[in-house]
Amino acid sequence: MRHLVSGAAGFIGSHLCDRLLADGGEVLGLDNLITGSRRNIEHLASHPKFIFREFDVTQPIAVDGKFDHVWHLASLASPKFYLAYPIETLESGSTGTRNMLEIARRDSARFLVTSTSECYGDPLEHPQVETYWGNVNPVGLRSCYDESKRYAEAITMGYHRKHGVRTNIARIFNTYGPRMALDDGRVVPAFLDQALRGEPLTVFGDGSQTRSFCYVSDLVDGLVRLANSEERFPVNLGNPVELTILEFAERIKRLMGVNAPIVHKELPSDDPKRRQPNIGKAKQVLGWEPKVGLEEGLRETVEYFKSRLMTARP
Repeated sequence: MRHLVSGAAGFIGSHLCDRLLADGGEVLGLDNLITGSRRNIEHLASHPKFIFREFDVTQPIAVDGKFDHVWHLASLASPKFYLAYPIETLESGSTGTRNMLEIARRDSARFLVTSTSECYGDPLEHPQVETYWGNVNPVGLRSCYDESKRYAEAITMGYHRKHGVRTNIARIFNTYGPRMALDDGRVVPAFLDQALRGEPLTVFGDGSQTRSFCYVSDLVDGLVRLANSEERFPVNLGNPVELTILEFAERIKRLMGVNAPIVHKELPSDDPKRRQPNIGKAKQVLGWEPKVGLEEGLRETVEYFKSRLMTARP
C-alpha cells in the first residue's frame, strides 16, 4: 500500500506514519511545518519506505506515482494556533481538503479526513452522537477552526456523492500523548508543562467544563480501522470517560506528586462546556474502543515531556 499523508510532521500525523510503515506501507508525508515539527519524524529519516516533503497542501499538489490511501490530517488544531492563523486554518480545511481529494479522485484511492468534535460546537446534546448537528457560532473566534472542519466534511461527502471517491470522516475528540508541542496551549500539555516546571496550574473558568481524553495509539488504531471500512458518514473517535477540567488538574497533581496551586482565568469565548463522545457507532462498525487508561497514557506523555524539557535546557 502507498499512502499520502498531509500533516505528517504533526502530533497525530507522525504517529499515523509510524503505524502505516509498521503495517508494511510506503508513505509520502507532506507538512508545511507551521505547527508540525521535523523532530516528530526525525526517527523516520532513514526509513526506506518513508519520504518527507515540506509542502503546503493549500497549493496545487504535484506528486508522482499512484496512491492507495490519501489521509488529510493537515490542520491547526490548537486554539492558540488557529486563533493566530485564522486564514491558514480555513484554507487547510477548504482548499487543502479539495486538493487532497483531487489526488484521491485521480488515483481511485481511499480518502480519510480528520474532522473534529468541534463540529458539535458548545453542544446542547450530551454525549455527542454523530447524528447531532451541533450548536456552532459561525462568526465567533473559534469559527475559523469549527467551520473549516464542517466544510471539510461537506466537500468530502460531495466528492463521494459526485465522483464516487471512497471517503471516510473521523470526528476526533481530545487526544493526547508523546509529540504534543510544549507550547500547544491545550489542556494536557499546558498542565504537564506547568507541573514539571513547578508552576501553578491554569484553569479557565470555574473548571466545571468537561473533556474526555484519548491516547494517541488508540486514536490512530481507530483511524486505520475507519479508513479500511465502508462507512462514509462521520464516526466519533475518542474516549467516553468524562472528567471536569478541575478533576483533571487534580489527577495531574496526584500523578506527578506535586502540590501546585490552581489559578483560575476567564473562560475563552465559545469554549464548549461539555465534551464527551458517544462511540457506539465506532464500536459497532469498526469494532473499536479505547484500550489505554488515562494514568497509563499520562505516564508515557510525562516521560516524553520530561525528555523535551531536558533537551530544551541550556
